[in-house]
Amino acid sequence: MVSNLAGGGAGQGVEPGTQLGALESYAAQAHGYLTVGGEQLAQLPGLLRPLVLESWLRSLRGGVDPMDEVDGRGLRGADLQRYRDNHPIAAVMPLVDKLLLQDATSTGLIVVIADQFGRVLSVHGNPDRVNAAAEAGLREGNDLSERRVGTNAIGLVVRTGRAAWIHGPEHYLHRMHRITGAAAPVHDPDGRPVGVLMIAGGVRVARPEILALVKAAATAAEMDLVLTAVRSRQRGAERLAADGDSPPPAPAGRLALDVLGLGQSQLTVSGERVPLSQRHAEILLLLAEHTEGLSADHLALLLDDTDLDNGTIRAAMSRLRAVVGPQVFGSRPYRLRVPLATDVEALRAALDSGDVDTAVRLYAGPVLPRSTAPGVIDIRDELRVRLRTAVLRSGDPAVLSRWTAGAEGRDDTAAWIAYRATVDRDSALYAQIEAKIRVLDRRMGADATQMQRYDS
Repeated sequence: MVSNLAGGGAGQGVEPGTQLGALESYAAQAHGYLTVGGEQLAQLPGLLRPLVLESWLRSLRGGVDPMDEVDGRGLRGADLQRYRDNHPIAAVMPLVDKLLLQDATSTGLIVVIADQFGRVLSVHGNPDRVNAAAEAGLREGNDLSERRVGTNAIGLVVRTGRAAWIHGPEHYLHRMHRITGAAAPVHDPDGRPVGVLMIAGGVRVARPEILALVKAAATAAEMDLVLTAVRSRQRGAERLAADGDSPPPAPAGRLALDVLGLGQSQLTVSGERVPLSQRHAEILLLLAEHTEGLSADHLALLLDDTDLDNGTIRAAMSRLRAVVGPQVFGSRPYRLRVPLATDVEALRAALDSGDVDTAVRLYAGPVLPRSTAPGVIDIRDELRVRLRTAVLRSGDPAVLSRWTAGAEGRDDTAAWIAYRATVDRDSALYAQIEAKIRVLDRRMGADATQMQRYDS
């Protein structure tokens, strides 16, 4: 049944110059080394694209089994329908239907809509191919994040924030080898990811114009969200002006939340620092990230993918109110009613302004490093990837020195290589950096120089 998804033989639709046959052969060899493991993994850099290699290594470290079968876990039935209907990306579905669904599905491809965490909201296309996709794991309600199913196009977009395509055996899971996917992120007016669009099928998807089409549709969806937000604000202002009213006053006071690093999370209230439990810190961070508010169902999903019930959520919110006060957030949906500054927000602001040095100084460590809440994990990964990318691109020796001196950058081979490029070859510091790179090479069983060549 999975072969129905391919929409033709292996030789159809191959873009001249893409060398998909060689890519498939190399990826198949890489799977052989993955099975053997150990020192054989040193062969992977020569067989996989750098982006795919990094994703495979993360999948391997995360314990994802390449032979994993579809296990039936996921959001289903009324829970999925309610989550999908209330999700921000639902507002742009008419536009997505016009730009992607009608044309793509009529040509035998399928279109997948996922949320910002990689959970599939809907799959569209020919029923036989939708069923075949479900057998491979592309099923409504399933989690396609990299941490759950390894390397795939949606998971890469969620992880990196950039459009990506994955072809056949480049997928970490064997059951997804008949799929090629091209995916792009959709952001809200504040620049935060709200979803992912993907076209999937056989080798026809491995064309530059398919990825360009998905990216164009995602950009159009983002513009639609901006226009909707502007119109909503205009209507609200007009109603207030007509009624002679002003917006209701917010509760007095300003809160600050610190969640970066290994120390206990702290909430600052009117200048006084209050220690928080991990669960309370998770909830406040998620509410700060979702200014539009979160339903109990949505909050439960972000806190625990084993499906917390609403009673547990209500109890947690009641205990949190006792800590921060009854006026800090409302319900239906749960939403902050006072400004909440976070160190995550401050770090993002530094990155947005291009001040990488300040961003590195602000980065005391990962976001709530002990948290296993899916929503927190995604914030943690997004922030680290953004910061690391900015550091590597900075070419600033002071920034690279500070990054490689910290826990996150201490074993970051690419960062050490970038740091080496900023140092005088005749200096003692250059020799020290070179020695560190050689230690990392031996430890990882990979040739850092070769990886640098592929990354360039």
